[in-house]
Amino acid sequence: MEKTINEIPNPPAVVSEISPMKKYVAELIGTMVLVLMGCGSAVIAGQVLGVQYAYLGIAFAFGLAVLTMVYALGGISGCHINPAISISMFVAGKLTAKDTIFYVVFQCIGAIIGAGILYTIALGSPVYRLASGLGQNGYGTASLGGYSLTAVLIAEVVLTFIFVLVVHGSTSERAPKGFAGISIGLSLVLMHIVAIPIDGTSVNPARSLGPALFVGGTALSQLWVFWVAPIIGGIIAAVVWKLFK
Repeated sequence: MEKTINEIPNPPAVVSEISPMKKYVAELIGTMVLVLMGCGSAVIAGQVLGVQYAYLGIAFAFGLAVLTMVYALGGISGCHINPAISISMFVAGKLTAKDTIFYVVFQCIGAIIGAGILYTIALGSPVYRLASGLGQNGYGTASLGGYSLTAVLIAEVVLTFIFVLVVHGSTSERAPKGFAGISIGLSLVLMHIVAIPIDGTSVNPARSLGPALFVGGTALSQLWVFWVAPIIGGIIAAVVWKLFK
């Protein structure tokens, strides 16, 4: 006689499929947190910490934001929270065209919301002025170190390539399970330690979009760089990763 499911010891759990909209909202929330915490560390904490500590603190703020969101939302959407990663996953055949488009759109919305929340909080300080910045990226006179457009383009392509390659490797079936958030988060810390003086570190088009929309001016006119270069870097990472498979 066949047994019913209630009579079978330890019946397998029924896993419900996550709806596309839940995935998109997860990407929105994750990107919002990344911009709020990462750029917030520069806008708020950066004014209090000395220069020797500020860069390191900002680098870890971005990395920890990604690390925590990977463990909070990775099981829902994969926690890309970065258009360069989503486009790279599409090139690698890991994401559909439809999901790629919606991921990018919701990531951008999340980044704008995060920047808006940060701006609202910053306005609570009597000394804050939008001219002081909102964690935006830039080159030339908008770069902390005065780095040229060429230097920034090279840095963003190469660093995004390294970062996204880490994402591909950390989330592959052959990687140790449960450690992706740590490796991805720490790799983003590494990117920021190197690139903050160069251009404020993007490696993420949505992260650059949010602050630039509020600051406007030079930040908005230079925004194209921080979309084109990271996407190129992400595509190269996908191509290289496919060679490793």
